[in-house]
Amino acid sequence: MIIGLTGGIATGKSTVSGMLRELGAFIVDADLWARRVVEPGQPALQEITVFFGTRILREDGSLNRPLLASIIFQNEEARLKLNQMIHPRVREGMWEETTAYLTTCPEESVVWDVPLLFEGETRLLVDVTLLVYVPVSVQRQRLMARDGLTEAAANARIAAQMSIEEKRTLADYVIDNSGDLEQTRKQVNELWQTLRTLGHPTGA
Repeated sequence: MIIGLTGGIATGKSTVSGMLRELGAFIVDADLWARRVVEPGQPALQEITVFFGTRILREDGSLNRPLLASIIFQNEEARLKLNQMIHPRVREGMWEETTAYLTTCPEESVVWDVPLLFEGETRLLVDVTLLVYVPVSVQRQRLMARDGLTEAAANARIAAQMSIEEKRTLADYVIDNSGDLEQTRKQVNELWQTLRTLGHPTGA
């Protein structure tokens, strides 16, 4: 079974992912694959450079991710174009990693950690979905504190994603991360036991 783990920016998805890993879950990380596919020499980086210009490259030829982020969060067309370049390659890499793991551990579940799970086609490849949720007011506060953003900048980044409330209506399971870590850990422990007993077939 493939479990799609997602959240909104600054909702604590990485925290929950870490807790699942501690429980023995095999995590396939979309962010990790998103970095891999834009390494120097990769086709995706070449396409990005053609579209955005060499200004988004560092002196060593690597992608200047903060600069690119600042561009796409202010330009919807550019953000969608970037997603078209990256997301198919990310899904391909995640599927390869998952297949390799399930070849040796066919009875185990795999967690796909995907920030934009509901926004793209990756949702079609998972069996169940798990959302890490906090109210948008908490989301904004945590994002401002984490990244040193102004309220306007934080709101812009939150608005660039599907709203957390809409994601909540789409998710099969929800972890409420608005409390303390122990409250979250208790929910994660209970849910992991539930998910391991479901026994759905692997998505394809």
